[in-house]
Amino acid sequence: MAFLGARNRLALLGAALLILSGLPAWAQGGEQKQQDPKAADAAKGDQKKIDEFAEAIRVLGGPASNPECVWLGRRVVNLMWRDDLDTAFRHLDLYDRFGCPGGHIQASFRCLVRQGQLDPNPKAQETLGARVHACWINPTMDQASAPPPAQASQPAGTKPQ
Repeated sequence: MAFLGARNRLALLGAALLILSGLPAWAQGGEQKQQDPKAADAAKGDQKKIDEFAEAIRVLGGPASNPECVWLGRRVVNLMWRDDLDTAFRHLDLYDRFGCPGGHIQASFRCLVRQGQLDPNPKAQETLGARVHACWINPTMDQASAPPPAQASQPAGTKPQ
């Protein structure tokens, strides 16, 4: 009879261990719901990048629309705008190595410079990345279709020349 009691205890202990081993998985399932907003934001960002590459292929065609050329080229233009020329030239070496058209970098940077300074207001809708992408897609964008540049305030009593 004592043997039966020990057997029942072992069975109960095994069942308890089995139930307790499932608790971490159940707890992790609850954490997954909390991480979903972050995963959704990452998925939206990934979809935006895919859409930008698809837009480049649709609008540009040719080697300037290759994903590696779009990514490296926009990065080079962005770095040049921020005066990080050493890094821009290293990226430009890679850009050339992939067989991407160098003239497109020049035209895109020219487009960016013609648009003028960005609005210093941090709440402004326009960002440097969006402006670089717009110039990459259409480097011949005229200033009429470009957003107006931010106006620098003039000190009192001076005339613009």
